[in-house]
Amino acid sequence: MQLSFFVRIHLKVNDYGVSTTIVLIKLINLILETLNPPCHRFTLKIGAMNDYKVDTMQGNPEELIREFILDDHPCVMALSLVADDNLTIKNYQKISNANTPSKILQDLESYLDSIEEEDKKFQTFIATFENDTFKNEINFENALWKLLSNLNALDPKPWDKNTSADPSSTKFSFSLLNNSFYVVGMHPESSRKARSAPFPMIVFNLHSQFELLREAGRYTRVRDIIRRRDKAFQGSINPMLDDFGNSSEARQYSGREVEADWKCPYNFKKI
Repeated sequence: MQLSFFVRIHLKVNDYGVSTTIVLIKLINLILETLNPPCHRFTLKIGAMNDYKVDTMQGNPEELIREFILDDHPCVMALSLVADDNLTIKNYQKISNANTPSKILQDLESYLDSIEEEDKKFQTFIATFENDTFKNEINFENALWKLLSNLNALDPKPWDKNTSADPSSTKFSFSLLNNSFYVVGMHPESSRKARSAPFPMIVFNLHSQFELLREAGRYTRVRDIIRRRDKAFQGSINPMLDDFGNSSEARQYSGREVEADWKCPYNFKKI
C-alpha cells in the first residue's frame, strides 16, 4: 500500500521552534525513506514563498552547527545527535594556539567521564576553531594532523588496545585517554559539501559506538543510507569512505581526497 502525505507549514524564520520543526520533518523523512516501498517525502517550506536558508555569518556558533546539520546533511547519525541533543561543542578559537591541545584533552576527559559505558545513544564531541581560516584543504589537513600529534604527545594514557597506533594499518583509529575516536575534519573550503562546516571544526566520534551499531545489526543499514544520501547531496559518494578494517581510516580524517600513496605525516606513541 502506497502512502502519500502533503504537509504545509507556515512559519517566519525567526519564529520560536523553527529548529525543532526542522528536526521533526527530517526525522519523519528518514523513517519514510527506510520503508519498503518508500513513501513520498514531507516537504518543508518556511516563509511565504522562500525556502529556509541558514546565514552562516550570524548567530550563535552552536546553533550554526545544528543548522548546518539540519540543512539536509546526509549523515543520519548527525541528525539523530541534534534531535537527541547529544552534541558536546567546545570552542578553542584557533587550532594553532599553544594551549589548544591541553584544553581539548581536558574537555575530552570530562566528556568521557560524563558518558555511561552502557549508554546506547550515539554521542559526539566537537572542537570548533571559529577564529581560524584555511585557504585550502591541504592547509587544513596539515593543521589537523599537527593538532592530533600534539594531543598524542600530551596524552598520559596508553593507546586503546582495540586499535592500532600505526596510521598505515587497517586497524588504525586515533586514541586519546585510552579511547579510540573516528576523527572527522570539517571546514568551509572542503570539496565535500557534507564537510563544508560554517567554520573549521574537528568531530571526535567514539569508535566503540560504531561497534555497538555492528553488535546491534544496524551498522550496514545506517552506512548504506548515509552513502545513498551523500550521493544525492553531492552527486557522488565520498571516495575516501571505507569500512574499518578495509583500509586505514587515517585517509578519511581531513576530508580531502588524498593520493593513493598518501602517508600520515606523523607517528604516534603508544606508551
